[in-house]
Amino acid sequence: MRLIVATNNKDKFKEIKKILSSLKLEILYLKDLNRNFNIREDKKTFFENAFKKAKVISKIYKDDLVVGEDSGLIVDYIYPRPGVYSKRYAGKNVTYLENNLKLLKELEGVKFKDRSAKFICSVVLLKNAKLIKSFEGSVRGFISEKIMGNNGFGYDPIFYLPKFKKTFAELPLSLKNKISHRGKAFNLLKKYLKKYI
Repeated sequence: MRLIVATNNKDKFKEIKKILSSLKLEILYLKDLNRNFNIREDKKTFFENAFKKAKVISKIYKDDLVVGEDSGLIVDYIYPRPGVYSKRYAGKNVTYLENNLKLLKELEGVKFKDRSAKFICSVVLLKNAKLIKSFEGSVRGFISEKIMGNNGFGYDPIFYLPKFKKTFAELPLSLKNKISHRGKAFNLLKKYLKKYI
């Protein structure tokens, strides 16, 4: 049985594949299918975006399980931003660094205690374009005042966890996958799939 992750993002897929690697499934993402999908994420919630992406793929690959995922960062001081626009916060086709720099600029002069933020991840599982189950994970932290760490991607270098005194980008992937929003959501999916398969 195949599980297709409805994403083109190789960084995201690397994390997801690592979490699900113990499942007896062939795990693929869109680039493995040698087809170019450009699905617009134009919905108002993470769940709706995740569902839209998965449904487009599930309509084509009817016999496969399809996972849709959408995640992002919500900073309380500028709530609900970046939100569903996390990936394109600084504009279309921008780098992770450009998004980080825009957010740091917006929070310039804001005290650390007021820089609280939350990562959210919404995951959906579909077969034959029908929703089987959905999962959500979240993690709270703060936005650091500077970029720190070389691991991870996206906003990881500025998402600071007081408990570890490190940003996500300073943590090893094995630890991040246990405590992150994506880790929590996909571990719930993994638990479900173990029974489902």
